[in-house]
Amino acid sequence: MFHKVLIANRGEIAVRIIRACREMGIATVAVYSEADKDALHAMLADEAICIGPAKSSQSYLNMESILSATVAMKADAIHPGFGFLSENSKFVTLCEKCNITFIGPSADVINKMGNKAEARNTMIQAGVPVVPGSEEPIYTFEEGEKIADAIGYPVIVKAASGGGGKGMRIVHKKEEFHSNFLTAQRESVLAFGDDTMYVEKYIEHPRHIEFQILADNYGNVIHLGERDCSIQRRHQKLIEEAPSVALSDELRQKMGEAAIKAAKAAGYTNAGTIEFLLDKYNNFYFIEMNTRVQVEHGVTEIVTGIDIIKEQIRIAAGLPLSVTQEDVCIKGHAIECRINAENPEKNFAPCPGKINNIHFPGGNGIRIDSAIYNGYHIPPHYDSMILKLIVFDKNRELAIQKMNSALGELVIEGIETNLEFQYEVLNHEKFKKGETNTHFIQTYFSK
Repeated sequence: MFHKVLIANRGEIAVRIIRACREMGIATVAVYSEADKDALHAMLADEAICIGPAKSSQSYLNMESILSATVAMKADAIHPGFGFLSENSKFVTLCEKCNITFIGPSADVINKMGNKAEARNTMIQAGVPVVPGSEEPIYTFEEGEKIADAIGYPVIVKAASGGGGKGMRIVHKKEEFHSNFLTAQRESVLAFGDDTMYVEKYIEHPRHIEFQILADNYGNVIHLGERDCSIQRRHQKLIEEAPSVALSDELRQKMGEAAIKAAKAAGYTNAGTIEFLLDKYNNFYFIEMNTRVQVEHGVTEIVTGIDIIKEQIRIAAGLPLSVTQEDVCIKGHAIECRINAENPEKNFAPCPGKINNIHFPGGNGIRIDSAIYNGYHIPPHYDSMILKLIVFDKNRELAIQKMNSALGELVIEGIETNLEFQYEVLNHEKFKKGETNTHFIQTYFSK
């Protein structure tokens, strides 16, 4: 097992990893930017080291600084969390050259699954269902238009290296293809330095269903059931739950088997997520694989009792999975609300600032993943998510009631948050009935 792990991240995921390491008897090193000198993760770790100015490119994305810190602090592994360098194959390669263990998949796998066009072809060869679309990379709108004409509108144009909704455009008719393709491609170049695109059939009003995967170095691959992540705003998830009300036991088994097949086809190790779209006819299609731990991993941990972060560390240390597929048992229902420092009344504009007063809800079946505290100044340089509120109960109806109670008890003063907006979504009749899809927010809450 590792002696010391450096966490190449910040915020609640850094705190989450520190706690897991502490329980495993592993020393931790936190890295922090100048803007994060008073951050909770820097206080909780056994050691902490500043890696640069506030700007992410000069700190949390600065590979040289992070590797230098790892060597200086004599850590033998790096946990990247999510975001930042967690899916950067160049960073993984540099870790290998420095004889530092990267807690995640190999650089080759990240490259294969990070490029959406290559990931798609890998799934096709493995027999995993994919959305009809281009099988080769596309660089010009003429190439893309031919594919769109062949598969029929509407289509979606996506950046091959994309994520977070960047480099993505929905095209409903042929006349709109040219401008939308070029706009998406420009976004891709600016965000990812890559003009490679692909085009696929746009599945209207689907659910977003993802399966959590664990795979060790000995060929053992299991799934931990699904998460329903259909409640999204501009491709950013707001509410996640496990299990999904839309899946029968038969469909869950079928999708789970496809997820395992996908992971094996990629030669995957460590924790990852296979993401599917589910249409109204219960047809499911692979859309991408996230080669890291997910923000919403907590809901899966609660309904399975399996600590995903600890499994990540065990796998990276060369140990086999601590559980088999037969050991995985989904019990009850979990819901997560992402609380962001943003103002829904002003088009969800970020709201950094000082937290004057905070009160966290408590009680049986309530989990808080956060790195904020009374008097903490939320910096303006990073993602606006400040807290994940997760609840668990025997069934979905009771879990919704518990989340209502927890949201009502949660107090964050001094900044604007989306807390009330989450409450409105949670209490919408369609949500309570489980009648959701990826257009839910757009349909019922757009102004």
